[in-house]
Amino acid sequence: MKNRRLVCPLAAATALALSGCGMLPGGEGTKTVNIWLMRDSASEDFVERFKEAYEEEHDGVELRFTIQEWTGIGKKVTEAIVGPGGPDVIEVGNTQVAQYADTDKLYDLTLESVRDLGSEDWLPGLAEPGSIGGSQYGIPWYAANRIVIYNKDLFRDAGIDKPPATRDQWLADTEKLNKNGSQGIYLAGQDWYTLSGFIWDEGGELAVDKGGQWTGALESPAAQRGMAFYKELQSLGSGPKNADEQNPPQADVFAKGDVAQLIATPSAVAAVLKANPGLKDKLGYFPIPGKKADQPCVVFTGGSDLIIPENAPQRTAALDVVKAMAGEKWQTELARAMGYVPNKKGLASVVAGQEATAVMARGAARGRATPNSPQWANVEADNPIKPYMTAVLQGEDPIKAAQKASEAITDTLAE
Repeated sequence: MKNRRLVCPLAAATALALSGCGMLPGGEGTKTVNIWLMRDSASEDFVERFKEAYEEEHDGVELRFTIQEWTGIGKKVTEAIVGPGGPDVIEVGNTQVAQYADTDKLYDLTLESVRDLGSEDWLPGLAEPGSIGGSQYGIPWYAANRIVIYNKDLFRDAGIDKPPATRDQWLADTEKLNKNGSQGIYLAGQDWYTLSGFIWDEGGELAVDKGGQWTGALESPAAQRGMAFYKELQSLGSGPKNADEQNPPQADVFAKGDVAQLIATPSAVAAVLKANPGLKDKLGYFPIPGKKADQPCVVFTGGSDLIIPENAPQRTAALDVVKAMAGEKWQTELARAMGYVPNKKGLASVVAGQEATAVMARGAARGRATPNSPQWANVEADNPIKPYMTAVLQGEDPIKAAQKASEAITDTLAE
């Protein structure tokens, strides 16, 4: 664990020393904590309520929020954490923590995680990517993952009176639904996040860490089983084999009313209803089924973690802010306001009244994140998994296609 200096040196009371201890900006005796949040992660109303409540409870602390755009954020955050006087708290994507920790400029939050934040109950898909080399650098803030959104009318017309709970039943039901001019499911051929869940559910991996060297693993028997299931499911609809879920936007396809199922986060519902308001009372939700009825499929967990740079001017105050943002009260507020899954499995009940979010929370308990390599973002930038999926769906040898993709993953992670 890194050397932890939580107090300023007892030097002379110069302006420089006072500034380093947080006594100057914001006025005499006031500490200003600068917080970077990402666009649309939290509503303006939530931020205002948190700021007002926190400042009222913490005399002499002022919170200053800055909203950042996702485009180009990697370079901006890296520059902030390696340079002097950057922000005190930064929201980052959960899969981005490794690349920032690789700078060796993040504050080690392991102690707070165990002592103050109940890390034993955190969602694995947020906690695991925040842990690098046995130290916790990212504090889970919120999660989102894919569920199945379905058309109740089409299920009823096919004689299906309840959502499937197992993978086998899901396939059987989807086959029934894929008739009479309707698609059983719309699944784009390059939806690699959904494929990842199937691979993990089989016990496979996208890549494995062998003594510090990452190697692509798509050709393993378990990963091949996950791809085979994806191919079978994808065939029960008319999704393109050579495009991802954005081309065309899958919510628009589902909104036409002749698609029985869609795999997406609940945020897709707004787009569906914008395109077809008539579906408002016809949508249902269930977790992506796994092999066993009592265990949903493993899913990719997206979302955000909170980090504190080692150079944070108000590091001690920043720790208190993070504890509040990641604590039960404000986790509950954020989840209900934004439709997110809270950072702890034990808090899933706070969204019980929000049907789609509650379903998402059930899946999040078995969530995973992408390989915890600082180079994984480079894999996604020119993602070899997508053409691999298309190759298999179009009938090419799955082992050879997987080996080619794995080699590309290995090469990129070695950079």
